[in-house]
Order: sequence, then C-alpha cells, then structure tokens
Amino acid sequence: MAATHLLIGAGKMGGALLSGWLDSGLIPPRKIVILDPAPGPQAVYAIERGAKHITDPADIPRSVRVVLLAVKPQLFEKIGEPLGAVLSPTALIVSILAGTSLQKLDQAFGGRVVIRAMPNTPAAIGAGISAIYVDPNIAPETILIAENLLKSGGEVVRVDSEAALNAVTAVSGSGPAYVFHLVEALEAGAKDLGLPADVAAKLARETVIGSAKLLDASDESPATLRKNVTSPNGTTQAALDVLMGEMGLSKLIIAVVRAAFARAKQLAE
Repeated sequence: MAATHLLIGAGKMGGALLSGWLDSGLIPPRKIVILDPAPGPQAVYAIERGAKHITDPADIPRSVRVVLLAVKPQLFEKIGEPLGAVLSPTALIVSILAGTSLQKLDQAFGGRVVIRAMPNTPAAIGAGISAIYVDPNIAPETILIAENLLKSGGEVVRVDSEAALNAVTAVSGSGPAYVFHLVEALEAGAKDLGLPADVAAKLARETVIGSAKLLDASDESPATLRKNVTSPNGTTQAALDVLMGEMGLSKLIIAVVRAAFARAKQLAE
C-alpha cells in the first residue's frame, strides 16, 4: 500500500490531527509517512500500527500526494527548500504554521497548491475547530481534500483573507490555553478558601467541563446561560460584580487576544 499522506512535524498539533485521522478511519496508518526526528506519542502510536517514520526529507516517497505541514515556524526556514526539492510537483500542501504567509510558503513550494489553516489541540479528541483560507482559484475538489483532513479533528470554517488567520490564531488557536488557565485560577481560588487540593482540582475541572457541555447542548447564548445562573443580589452576582467590573474579564481577554494577534503578525513579517 503506497503512502499518500505526509505529516511533517508530529508534535502537539500535528499529533492531535494525526489522532483524528486514525480515530475517524480517514487515513489508514500504512498510507501515512511521518517526518519528525522526535515523534510525539500520537505519532509513535501510528508508527506501531504501520505508519512509516523518516527523519530526512530525501526519504519522502514520491507517492505522497497530500502534505500536512505542522513544524514550528522557525524550523520551516531550515527545511522549506529541501522539502520543495523532493515533494511531487502535484502534491497538495496544507500548512498549519502560525504567522507563515503564503508568500513564504510559495517560495519553497512554488508551483504546488498551498492552503493555510489554523486548527486547535482539541482536534485530538475530535472536538477542535479549524479555520482555513484558500485562494479563490483553487479547485473545489482540492479544497475538499484539505477540509476533510481537518474535519476529522472537528469543525472547519473558512475566512475570506489570509490576514484573518492571525485573528483566528489569537482566538481559537491559542484559546485552549486560556481556558486551561481559567481552570488553574478557579482551582487556586478554591484552595484559597481552604478546600483540599484534590477537591479544589476536581471542582474547578468539572465545573468548566460541565459548563462547556451545557453550552454545547443549549440553543441559548452564553449571555443567557450566564443570566440563568445569576440570582439578583446572590452569590453569583457578587462574583460577577468583580468579574465584570472596571478591571473585568472581558477587557483582560481582549488584551490577551490582541497580544497573541500582535505576535502572529510579527511572525508573518
């Protein structure tokens, strides 16, 4: 069975999408090649089930037709040209590199179709969301191939400009880290009130997980769900008076997203 799909970079994000491919049955392991000097656990799992592992671009099979580029942007500066020299001229490149423009990608992969995307790590359990930007001249069937690669990890949306991917990176790409830090902060608050560490961790974790499930199952907006929890002059209202006050969470999150957005733009320059 000739290999048809190449994963370049099998770290956190590349590994998350790889898990989605395997769990959904989208791509059999024996059709996958993994290029990474130190593959992560998801890649090791795939290799044990028949995926081919290589560390040198020169070993990429000519049968590869679809490439997911998931290395760190800084590393691409070193491996971009070697990859361009060995990949099939008809290969489709799907890049999830933050801040790496189509112009930079085309310098390495000139003549090949390149699509930029920004997924997030919940793709590892099929609960991610990805945004893609595609040139209007790319054939619909080619776009569908890229979307299917990403849909195995969750939902896919399109944005109408490459620049919008910087905003996507700041919101959903980095967003899971913000949520995880919220759990850390809620746990710290519980321990500050004297709850045992294990109880504090359990309460914080399950509160966020349960709230996310409720949001997912409800047709109501987040604002309505918040109001449903909040009794006038009650305990939740007292907390929200702080959380939504002058130095409130909304202003902080906007500042957080802007910082990530600025960094994504710097990487693109």
